[in-house]
Amino acid sequence: MDGKKLEYKGVEALKELEKLTTKAEEVQEDILKKILAQNEETDYLNKYIVGSKNVSQFKRCVPVITYKDIRPYIVRIANGENSSLITGHSLTEMLCSSGTSAGEPKLMPSIAEDLDRRTFLYNLIMPIINQYVPGLEEGKAMFLYFVKAEMSTPCGLPARTVLTSYYKSPHFKCRAHDSFNDYTSPDQAILCYDSNQSMYCQLLAGLIHRHKVLRLGAVFASALLRAISFLERNWRNLCHDIRTGNLNATINDPGCRSAMSIMLSSPDPNLADEIEEICRCPSWKGIICLLWPNAKYIEAVVTGSMSQYIPSLKYYSDEKLPLVCTMYASSECYFGVNLKPLCDPSEVSFTMLPNMGFFEFIPLGDSRTFLMDLDEDEDVPQSQLVDLVHVVVGCYYELVVTTFSGLYRYRIGDVLQVTGFHNQTPQFRFICRRNVLLSIDNDKTNEEDLHKSITVAKKLLDPYNALLVEYTSFADTSSVPGHYVIYWEIIHSTSVVDKAISIDAKVLKECCIAMEEELDYIYRRCRTNDKSIGPLEIRVVKPGTFDSLMDLFITQGASINQYKTPRCIKSKAALKLLNNNVSACYFSPRDPAWIA
Repeated sequence: MDGKKLEYKGVEALKELEKLTTKAEEVQEDILKKILAQNEETDYLNKYIVGSKNVSQFKRCVPVITYKDIRPYIVRIANGENSSLITGHSLTEMLCSSGTSAGEPKLMPSIAEDLDRRTFLYNLIMPIINQYVPGLEEGKAMFLYFVKAEMSTPCGLPARTVLTSYYKSPHFKCRAHDSFNDYTSPDQAILCYDSNQSMYCQLLAGLIHRHKVLRLGAVFASALLRAISFLERNWRNLCHDIRTGNLNATINDPGCRSAMSIMLSSPDPNLADEIEEICRCPSWKGIICLLWPNAKYIEAVVTGSMSQYIPSLKYYSDEKLPLVCTMYASSECYFGVNLKPLCDPSEVSFTMLPNMGFFEFIPLGDSRTFLMDLDEDEDVPQSQLVDLVHVVVGCYYELVVTTFSGLYRYRIGDVLQVTGFHNQTPQFRFICRRNVLLSIDNDKTNEEDLHKSITVAKKLLDPYNALLVEYTSFADTSSVPGHYVIYWEIIHSTSVVDKAISIDAKVLKECCIAMEEELDYIYRRCRTNDKSIGPLEIRVVKPGTFDSLMDLFITQGASINQYKTPRCIKSKAALKLLNNNVSACYFSPRDPAWIA
């Protein structure tokens, strides 16, 4: 596609964005009418609305739900019943959410039209960025994209992640050449299921084109840091491949070998020497800018739990490259785009796209102190919900979505704050996932799951007259991959006074693996298959440490009457106190069980 056509395409995309956001209320009502017209004969809607279904009936009669409410319908469809249980169109696949239910991924229904909606959002990204960073069509993008292994439901529907769905679709594989999206990675490397081979080939391609790379990144910040760690271990082999023109023999995927053999057809000793000289440096501070000197920004999700990786990304880029977070999306629905891509990560706001689905919001107040007042499983009255255009700047909300594919007033679980409006459409800052304590990669461990895993593990202490009196946790991302750290205070269960107890290291290591075995499917996949999470660590602290922790929080303003030990530590002062009182550390001795 030539430059003029691309420019026209970009201008038209921005015009459509302005049109949608200017008529957000009208677009939203039209979307809900279309959803109800398409799905009016479904079993689910007929359960709540008899006869013709209109907007007022929907808002009055259809309840607000969580996954446990819709799961029985999804399971029935997965087992072979008709899609008309929840949607008027046939389901084409189930999307595996990173959330969990009973230890398994949540399955989100998806229809063919959903891919069109996702592609619409993707096509907005470059026209938006091009307003701030011109000339990107003159080089390449080194984006590290990966697919994950697919499953099938009992009736044969594909069950896969939303990104795997997109990369394997004709929307991606049969896309027209676009100089704004000229990737260094060949499709065969992106579509390789072996993550190590895929990573090797994508980094190799990025190094071969190092002087042409104008932007780089991955979907999540954690994936980009994982790539840098991989590069530290493998740069010598990568340089050897470039110098000799021969792909490493460990790469045996046919697609990868075919694509990379073409790319390596001409040995380049000079390029290999350049890369070797850079990678041999004792410090890798600024390594991204040194290896890809023409890069203008890094693109990755750096909001929410991914914000913990910002210091590392700034270190590896020597704080010279903006961190760009382009969009807000989930397995259930795609939501919005960042209209100011070069803003500081702490100021990222997403403008909701009113044509993606029907959006409503549960008010949580105008202060962070109200954020967790509403329990995740508490019933929410329909009358309490607020429409998209009626949210208030500065206030906090939980997002609720209704989709064409069969989710009705579904609680996404994201807490958002309204930061302003673009035309008639609100802009939101992502604050957090409700009730998520720990997250390193795609994992989302909540308080209930953490407590359940510790309850199982601490039983291993019983034969030794040892008692776990208190615990808390921390997501340690100081190294790659990051890992869960669990602080335990253990005493003699038969002692009158709190007294430290010596327990064989083997027992505490077994406690580590017992916890991991009890954590959910996504965590175990990240640990065992993806290798994006390191072994869980238990740090045993001295008796009395948690009393000191309480004293610390009280001095900082906590109420002694209402104090509860935080199950995840964010405070640097609290972490310092805990770490200063660690008497021993133990790591999980093996990977937890996981079956694809």
